Amino acid sequence: MTAAALALYVHMPWCVRKCPYCDFNSHQLKSAAPDGAYIDALLRDFELELPRIEGRRIDSVFFGGGTPSLFQPEEFARLLGAFKQRIAFAADAEVTLEANPGTIERGSFAGYRDAGINRVSLGAQTFVPRTLEALGRIHSADDTHRAVAELRSAKLDNFNLDLMYALPDQAPDEALEDIRIALALAPTHISHYQLTLEPGTVFHTRPPPLPDEDAAWQMQLLGQKMLADAGYAQYEVSAYARDGARCRHNLNYWQFGDYVGIGAGAHGKISLALPQRILRTDKPKQPRDYQERMRRADPGPAAGACIALEDLPFEFMLNALRLNEGFTEPEFRLKTGLDLTSVEPKLIAAQARGLLSRQGQNWRASDLGRRFLNDLQLSFLP
Repeated sequence: MTAAALALYVHMPWCVRKCPYCDFNSHQLKSAAPDGAYIDALLRDFELELPRIEGRRIDSVFFGGGTPSLFQPEEFARLLGAFKQRIAFAADAEVTLEANPGTIERGSFAGYRDAGINRVSLGAQTFVPRTLEALGRIHSADDTHRAVAELRSAKLDNFNLDLMYALPDQAPDEALEDIRIALALAPTHISHYQLTLEPGTVFHTRPPPLPDEDAAWQMQLLGQKMLADAGYAQYEVSAYARDGARCRHNLNYWQFGDYVGIGAGAHGKISLALPQRILRTDKPKQPRDYQERMRRADPGPAAGACIALEDLPFEFMLNALRLNEGFTEPEFRLKTGLDLTSVEPKLIAAQARGLLSRQGQNWRASDLGRRFLNDLQLSFLP
């Protein structure tokens, strides 16, 4: 990405049913379709952001949720057309839609393609019926197979499959079987991540029986090897891709790049003037409150605040240390406006603990640091 480029995240907050493990800003749909007025609110939100991003270029767009595929293709066509009238887009901009496999939760993939979507992230999670039920998913394994066939028919060959492991009562061979089935579907990208019990979720309040930490770690290691053997290179904690298929939008996050966030509960990060002026934005979470504020052109009291100078190293490390290749000194300086000497004692301390390694110009989490990544990231708190 060039210095002038940035990403655009669009949050679409409704789901047919809230999953018990989900801590995202999502709300159960109480009607046959999402509120069409929400599209108007998104456009007003984008208009309010434009003065901060004048002269920039959109390199990637990500429609996340919730379940964005509850909206119809023509609504995405309207949004993307309006965005492109207001700001420059890269000729090869990556435009991703999160979608669930079941037809009840999405329109036609050919329609989404015609609207301007060129990448899809499909929430498979697992292919085991009892585990899908335990996770509160309303699609079946067959739905995932049918969705992939429809993606192929629509020429949307650049797609990700989301898989989870360390699931309720899951045995290691079941976790590996999920990967085998996913590999047979030949996505360009696989997200393979551990189920965690997040505060505020049903699972946090009433935990299901999960594999212990050692079993989960074994599932991760065996999964990594299976994916690598099949030609999917790990480039981030939970991201694996074929050559040329890394998710550009997510890479921008992990590289501490800038992004605009619009929609209920969406977050953004815009560099105004380094190092003192890196702005974090935060939109109202409740869809009704969000839409009313956008109608009044009032983003709310938490519309934005600059990251404190002393917090910048931690904010950077929270993202960059997720990447297999880590970061270089010039990248740290470019993204934070700070010199690496400002965190040198913490780098040396983490290296002494075996959590961080240096290979040439790159600082990266060691194998031990990847297992205890939270500890490594927290060591950079002010």
